[in-house]
Amino acid sequence: MRLSVPDRAPGVRRLVACAVLALGGLLASTAPAAVAAPAPTVIAAPDIPLANVKAHLTQFGSIAAANGGNRAHGRPGYKASLDYVKAKLDAAGFTTSVQQFTASGATGYNLIADWPGGDANAVLMAGAHLDGVSSGPGINDNGSGSAAVLETALAVSRAQLQPTKHLRFAWWGAEELGLLGSKHYVNNLPTAERSKVSGYLNFDMIGSPNPGYFVYDDDPAIEKTFKDYFTGLGVPTEIETEGDGRSDHAAFKNVGIPVGGLFTGASRTKTSAQAQKWGGTAGQAFDRCYHSSCDGTANINDTALDRNSDAIAHAVWTLGTEPAIPPGDVYENTTDVAIPDNAAAVTSTITVSGRTGNAPATLKVGVDITHTWRGDLVVDLVAPDGTAYRLKNSSSNDSADNVVATYTVNASTETANGAWMLRVQDVAAQDTGRINGWKLTF
Repeated sequence: MRLSVPDRAPGVRRLVACAVLALGGLLASTAPAAVAAPAPTVIAAPDIPLANVKAHLTQFGSIAAANGGNRAHGRPGYKASLDYVKAKLDAAGFTTSVQQFTASGATGYNLIADWPGGDANAVLMAGAHLDGVSSGPGINDNGSGSAAVLETALAVSRAQLQPTKHLRFAWWGAEELGLLGSKHYVNNLPTAERSKVSGYLNFDMIGSPNPGYFVYDDDPAIEKTFKDYFTGLGVPTEIETEGDGRSDHAAFKNVGIPVGGLFTGASRTKTSAQAQKWGGTAGQAFDRCYHSSCDGTANINDTALDRNSDAIAHAVWTLGTEPAIPPGDVYENTTDVAIPDNAAAVTSTITVSGRTGNAPATLKVGVDITHTWRGDLVVDLVAPDGTAYRLKNSSSNDSADNVVATYTVNASTETANGAWMLRVQDVAAQDTGRINGWKLTF
């Protein structure tokens, strides 16, 4: 299902906020223009008991031991792990659903759990992949993220939290085969439902035995939430680069959903500077048992697991209970622009005027492009001074059609007024399309 544009008359229009709400909540998370946002009243998150998280890891270890030593896709240990998590969530009052897909000739499963209440047009998701590799029990990778997300969800139930956003938790299958479970979920999520997801938080390997403290450098607001938490602990963080694009946030990011997450390192070697900051052993991998048979319950650093579990809860409580932000001012161009096949870039312009100061750090860019092979497309937002912000790269693996998404851009260094352009280029042969329209929300 694609987001329809009710008025296809050419030209640039400025829409009032009430008209924006008719777009099905697509823009409900944007900030009001030229008005300082009120300080949010956020409910403090509870401490996540480390013992509870480790008890889940013990169960995952026992499940692996009873099922050929692993919890891999298509193996009985994976389905048993999913059944364990689902039973816990069902007993805690979540609405759960199991999504099936096929990969490598075997049935895969995603588990989705919704907490009742919250704004259905503003969904905050937190997830982790539940599968491991076939060579071991997969306790750090990724029992650690799965257990911490599970215990955070159970803490939501214990607190009977009444969030402002709708909370949804997910455990993905077949991540180790190429992020297949999360891709299946996102690709089968109707466009109108994608637009309701205000953010996706990903947790993959958060208890590495020689840990680092890495934060995803994606959505600014989500990144700040995690960094603020670790700053409060006096723990320095670094930007996560080792797993960039290699975990389940990628599918969400590729369709313009804001993402963020945590990571403690895999096969890369900890430097002397990092050992000085975080402790541990310089010259040794963050996880020497990465994708190995020794990734069992002993392959966990309790301090890292405890800190990251609490950070997950902090993010869910902070982002999930913040007051709803009214929609901002929207500027839209609905003129069709043909995108030539394997040729020079084309542009569509929106002229913004009458504002003061700079654009926001959370400038929303809504894009509606028809194309038969979206992997050929490179899409940029070009600011009035010529600065380009990459919204989407071309990718030979991106075989879906159309680009209907909302991207968040930190444009706080740009003057708000002026001619903004959406620039689109088809960089490979055999496909054509058009820009149906696009919009900026300040």
